[in-house]
Amino acid sequence: MLIACGIWLVGLGLYFVALRPPLLPEDLRFLGATLAQIRAAVPGLERWLENVFTVMGGFMAGAGVLTVFVAIKAMPLRLQGTSWAIAFAGALTVALMSETNFALDSDFKWLLLAPALVWLISLVLYVAGR
Repeated sequence: MLIACGIWLVGLGLYFVALRPPLLPEDLRFLGATLAQIRAAVPGLERWLENVFTVMGGFMAGAGVLTVFVAIKAMPLRLQGTSWAIAFAGALTVALMSETNFALDSDFKWLLLAPALVWLISLVLYVAGR
């Protein structure tokens, strides 16, 4: 299950690097402004956000690669501290992202809850398997 979460993180990261537009309709709703208003008020915002999302996507993909590695190598060996690493990594990645998307009332909030739940289930199963 954690391998699937890692692969999902890699995919999400690549989406942010290559495909995500700078501003989604939900972003404009949250800001309470039109795209034309945003462009007039902050002319370089979209170019800047493309850079931000490229960096953020790279970090997401990198976290996914490390997650897959931990799931394949560290979990089967039951190395000391693995459960803590899984718990904190999940809290700082998929859980925080999910919570933030609910706070923003994102169109994708329910979809982004799934990886957080899968991560939690994989952690519970790992700890219970001791």
